Amino acid sequence: MATKKKSSARKKSSSKKKAVKRGSARKKTATKSRAKTKRKGGGRANAAFMKPMQPSGSLSAVVGSNPLPRTEITKRLWSYIKRKGLQDSKNRRMINADDSLRPVFGGKRQVSMFEMTKLVNKHLS
Repeated sequence: MATKKKSSARKKSSSKKKAVKRGSARKKTATKSRAKTKRKGGGRANAAFMKPMQPSGSLSAVVGSNPLPRTEITKRLWSYIKRKGLQDSKNRRMINADDSLRPVFGGKRQVSMFEMTKLVNKHLS
């Protein structure tokens, strides 16, 4: 009788193992699909963002006159804003324009950070 109990116990454990294997296979496919959409440092950057663009005269007063990628222009613009303290103290999403930035912002005294990128792109060629 002892052998019969073991064999039935083996059958149950083998079915459990198969269920575990199936579940782990599903998890692997789920993580693979997420890994494709999620990019961590090692992925390639978009070539359009890395293409050097020539800033206009008014923008070159802030970021320099050499052709730079849009990512670098945005970095330099933000460093200028931080250095001059142009971010609004109450609403941090708003940027206050000084004399150098006002022509870039189309004459506006204050723009949102989201609007800023749209306005800056008009000054790149």
